[in-house]
Amino acid sequence: MISIKEVKSKSDLKAFVKFPFKLYKDSKYWVPPIISEELKTFNKKENPVFNDAEAKLFLALKDDEIVGRVAAIINSLEVEKQGVKKMRFGWFDFIDDLEVSQALFNQVETIGKEHGLEFTEGPVGFSNLDKVGVVTEGFDTIAPMVTWYNFPYYAKHYEHAGYAIEKSYSESRFPFENVKPEFFFKAQELIKKRYQLKALKFTKTKEVMPYADKMFDLFNESYASLSSFVAITDIQKAYFKKKFISFINPEYIKFVVDKDDKLIGFAIVMPAFSKALQKMKGKLFPFGFRHVLHAKKHSKEVIFYLIGIHPEYQNKGVHAVIFNEYYNTFKEKGIETCIRTPELEDNYAIHQIWKHFNPEVYRRRKTFRKDL
Repeated sequence: MISIKEVKSKSDLKAFVKFPFKLYKDSKYWVPPIISEELKTFNKKENPVFNDAEAKLFLALKDDEIVGRVAAIINSLEVEKQGVKKMRFGWFDFIDDLEVSQALFNQVETIGKEHGLEFTEGPVGFSNLDKVGVVTEGFDTIAPMVTWYNFPYYAKHYEHAGYAIEKSYSESRFPFENVKPEFFFKAQELIKKRYQLKALKFTKTKEVMPYADKMFDLFNESYASLSSFVAITDIQKAYFKKKFISFINPEYIKFVVDKDDKLIGFAIVMPAFSKALQKMKGKLFPFGFRHVLHAKKHSKEVIFYLIGIHPEYQNKGVHAVIFNEYYNTFKEKGIETCIRTPELEDNYAIHQIWKHFNPEVYRRRKTFRKDL
């Protein structure tokens, strides 16, 4: 008999966050989150997303043992301002038991119907900066920190519950030796002269901060046309700055500005922290922080997290300026592998940017939808 319990107490929330540690304890490819950071994600006093969203968390129990979890999310910016009547759900994990997943699906769908929503979609987070998608191909590679990982059986549970594929994403990688500067060096020189652009270099995090809000504004502008995009609010900008920028080497943040110092392009790359997080087992202290700092300084793999170009400058070769900056930085640091986070398969513009590097798609993932 499966029972569903809503998370109400601190101990319930800790059980919710720690359930995947048990589920994936024997997996070589799952990457644990930092427990303290996951707890903050669901803390309404810590995470400003709750100004515009609500979430209910549920645990599935079988014989008094936790066997599944899900977060049911309603983003009011999406539902009320955009008119997209979507019931989001994420942090969705379960044992390979169709009764368990179905009970959790039922809980999400019930909430969606109670709020007059038209369909469910998941797994997704609160916003476009959260993790997304069920892995459907590529289970034998360690997952980047900024993605969810899951066992191969997950997709069949969605299909069994009457869900259909909504969006498709791909993740790719390429060896740094594939990067040939002749593809962009001359072009970036011409583009900088033609449009009076310059690239900004940073060596300290405090140098990045004056541009951080402008970067989120540009993120909102450059991604606005993509399906299901929900803009980052001003209060969320402060939260993401605090949460992410300290993890990123300042030299891995590249900005391009025009003659008036207006930001027209940016990219953020992160060191690969996955192996460090596996060693940490979810805990920053007492020794976990050392693994993070070591990876930040010494990782030979980098993750392309975000890249954005102002709509007025898209298709004008600004990415060549950004790639030239990264080429010099990566060469100096001895980077060996470049990894791209999930990108919508119908985002053809972003795929064109990378084509010269012969990227290999190594993982695919989907979100699933069901009409209510």
